[in-house]
Amino acid sequence: MSYAWFLKSGEAKHVKYLAKTDPVRAIFIRIIMRKIVKKFLGIFVFILSFGIMIPLGHSTGNLAQPLPVKNNTIQLLPSDRILVLAPHPDDEVLGAGGIIARAKKMNLPIKVVFLTYGDNNEWSFLLYRKHPVVLPKAVQNMGLIRHAEALAATKILGLSPEQLTFLGYPDSRTLNIWNNHWGVSRAVKSMLTEVRAVPYENAFRPRAPYKGEEVLKDLKAIIHEFKPTKIFVSHPADRNPDHRALYLFARIALWDLEDEIKPTVYPYLIHYRRWPLPRGYHPEQLILSPDIFKQEINWQTVHLSVEEVDQKYTAIKKHRSQYISSAKYLLTFIRSNELFGNFPVIRLNQNGSTHVVASPMGQEHASFVGLEERSVSIEDNNLVITINLSRRVGKTVGVSLYVFGYRKDRDFAQMPKVHIRLGALGYKVFDQNKKLPLESVKVKRDPKEITIKIPLRLIGNPQRILTNAQTYLGKVPLDWVSWRELELSF
Repeated sequence: MSYAWFLKSGEAKHVKYLAKTDPVRAIFIRIIMRKIVKKFLGIFVFILSFGIMIPLGHSTGNLAQPLPVKNNTIQLLPSDRILVLAPHPDDEVLGAGGIIARAKKMNLPIKVVFLTYGDNNEWSFLLYRKHPVVLPKAVQNMGLIRHAEALAATKILGLSPEQLTFLGYPDSRTLNIWNNHWGVSRAVKSMLTEVRAVPYENAFRPRAPYKGEEVLKDLKAIIHEFKPTKIFVSHPADRNPDHRALYLFARIALWDLEDEIKPTVYPYLIHYRRWPLPRGYHPEQLILSPDIFKQEINWQTVHLSVEEVDQKYTAIKKHRSQYISSAKYLLTFIRSNELFGNFPVIRLNQNGSTHVVASPMGQEHASFVGLEERSVSIEDNNLVITINLSRRVGKTVGVSLYVFGYRKDRDFAQMPKVHIRLGALGYKVFDQNKKLPLESVKVKRDPKEITIKIPLRLIGNPQRILTNAQTYLGKVPLDWVSWRELELSF
């Protein structure tokens, strides 16, 4: 495919129209089309030059052998009600396709909920359509194609369309909603469909604004009505931001509803560095737990029958728009088991301390600023977080710390969402996008250690806390530790 070919395509007419009505956007689209190959090549060179892999979980390489899964299996009971929460169409098959097939065979009540329509995967759309998909309406049509693919895939697993719900929130932007778009903040704008509300008429709630309280409202309504006993949801350590966001929204929804329902939650991991291995179709092999979490997560497994494995294999191929570009990766999850596990809750007492090991990247830490360890404690009504780095922060590298408080008696949308951004020389403090005074927190810095004291009143005197730390080179993530749940017991 050439850029000249694109200029002859139907979508180029829109670019020519934009040249008259919106010349800046027209120029931007043309630049994107000309440099799409250079862009991917440049990213590849950048990765090699720093000796790292941008953490999207689709890479291969040497890694210590993961531990075998412990003899800890998940059993579905006749009394179970199964809810599967999927960030995108295809995640329901990859993460819990065997669970879905088994639950259906047992005639259990089952519902699958999709956070997005998966309408932001330009690379797969390019290969599927054989030309760039850049018009907002064309992108929405790809979302509808992915909707139809989900119907076809789950039909293979035994479900009817009535058992599926599509929320329609913006693909690749839901973590941004989680971080910055609550309460008085404006709804986020999606990247390709260029809207600020659900554009799909077959969604759960068409025209719902792209805001945090709206996502939470939908999840709570579905969970309250369906009353699941087991929930299978994306993992908080997943490298895909939509996967992390869905877990976080689901966690708040369950906290809000815990007086009436207490289902067991089983997170599934899809995107992680150099995992699972080997890549490709190996249905006779087990998916093994990532070695990196062996000290923190008690993994549980579901062993699949030959029939269930075959159903997963047939179902994933129904997601044709994704299979055409990522078959080898998708087939990696067609194994003889499915794997689930979560981090334990960290309980903090006044003047007590808990150390949390970050997600280490081994020898690769020598090439960039990585997170070695994070510790948390409560001291004199302050949350104290210490971050140990592999190298000192440089001019172009930043460290971000997110701390979100939760109280049962206060609307989560109104709770502070604190973000502390540290650079080489200073730091900034935000509540969502609102800048706070520097003296709101206390920061102590050594070359490779940062300690931050955050008054509990700044984060709403919480009963629980969700927190995360990351390092960046510009806007490129270098290293991060999973969102973790803190419970304050005093």
